[in-house]
Amino acid sequence: MIDKKLQPVEWAAFMYELEDAREHLEKLIKDVENIPNYGEPELRIDLGHVFAHLNRAWRRGGRHVDDADWESASQFPDDLMPVG
Repeated sequence: MIDKKLQPVEWAAFMYELEDAREHLEKLIKDVENIPNYGEPELRIDLGHVFAHLNRAWRRGGRHVDDADWESASQFPDDLMPVG
């Protein structure tokens, strides 16, 4: 895990991703509850967006990813097993 005091830039990027994920998840929940014809295509896009932010937070938060490694940091973590 990155240290807020020792790595303030990395910490800010980590928190940005978590906050953005929360914002998009809150919007997704509202859309699912309030849009009668909200369907699977919309859900795939919206969940994918939330996941992308969470994945980048995961990669940034514990692995000190720099900008050169950003593309690989956006891939599904290979050390997490999906539930299901």
